Amino acid sequence: MVAADAGAIEMGSRAGPRLKPPSRFLTFAEPRALIELGIGIASAPLLLQAARGDGHPVVALPGFLASDGSTHMLRRYLARMGYETHGWGLGRNIGNMMTRRYRLYETVAALHKKTGRKVSLVGWSLGGIYARDVALEMPDAVRYVISLGSPFANDVRATHAGKLYERLGGESIDNIAEADLIRIQSDLSMPATAIFTRTDGVVNWKTCVLRESSKAENIEVLGSHCGLGVNPAVLWAVADRLAQKEGTFEPFDRKGPFRHGYPRR
Repeated sequence: MVAADAGAIEMGSRAGPRLKPPSRFLTFAEPRALIELGIGIASAPLLLQAARGDGHPVVALPGFLASDGSTHMLRRYLARMGYETHGWGLGRNIGNMMTRRYRLYETVAALHKKTGRKVSLVGWSLGGIYARDVALEMPDAVRYVISLGSPFANDVRATHAGKLYERLGGESIDNIAEADLIRIQSDLSMPATAIFTRTDGVVNWKTCVLRESSKAENIEVLGSHCGLGVNPAVLWAVADRLAQKEGTFEPFDRKGPFRHGYPRR
């Protein structure tokens, strides 16, 4: 477990100590995600031993510059585990969250109405920020929120993707209202899990951890930022978390076939 102390999370303050983006060494090492992909594919027989789901809908939200294609393996795996899986259906994620989020509200609301069940959200990187925003906006429609390397806490500018986000999305991070940044960091009313890696080469891992509580936890994994959606330890943890009965929460048990993929600090 990661202690959510003042050194890890400065909740709701843009004026706190500035964090630095990951080192260039970690950034240049991101291609190791291909190794994680290979291990993930080879681990399919073990992954299928995870707890099975109850058929409730799950929406996977891609990271910055990615599309639904990036979450294909995750969605296919969760479908095999008994969930009704969906992509976010908004094309390539090029940012500008403050305007595009309303379309996602409509997507989740329609799915909730159609199925008559609450929707779980699994967001990778920027997709996890969208997931938290939706959960805060419409808590009655969301069952569980899982973020994968999502920089929603502390200094959200501690990333190597910031300038590109601003250029493509047409939205300056510094111009986002303080209230919106504080809101994204808020405690959620439903269970939530933040999965992160200290060797993240894209965002500072300290921006990816939430404030732990009786229904909120952080899970550290060994891996890269770009490999979080295919890393077998991550896939196992996601399936395990989503398999919990609605309205219940138990801390993640780091046992199982991928126990060595979860460092204990």
